[in-house]
Amino acid sequence: MAGRKGVNWWLYSKMLLGGGVICVGGPAFTWYLTPTDEELFQRYSPELKQKSLERRYEREKEFDDFVNKLKEYSKSDKSIWVVQAEEEQKAREARFKESLKAAEEVKARKEEMRRQAGLSPEPKR
Repeated sequence: MAGRKGVNWWLYSKMLLGGGVICVGGPAFTWYLTPTDEELFQRYSPELKQKSLERRYEREKEFDDFVNKLKEYSKSDKSIWVVQAEEEQKAREARFKESLKAAEEVKARKEEMRRQAGLSPEPKR
């Protein structure tokens, strides 16, 4: 009867060591090479730095508004996405009503100017 081969411990230890280097070393190397936000900002050209600094307050305000809206949406029993869609629909309707109101004001101003100039009113279509 042939003897059973022994376990090749050297092979398994090399495989474990190689796997550990790849699984731990790869992400660690990527983390080490990735620049921080400050390093990236320092590499900007002077014009880009100035634009970024000017817009910083606006971006922070937009983000704060977004987070506050999400907090408000999360208080509802409905899904955040449903509440957000409803809010967008209300905003669209409000913009539409506002544009109609502006158009009526423009039309009223035109009629007033025609009346002041002594012209006949515009024919209705």
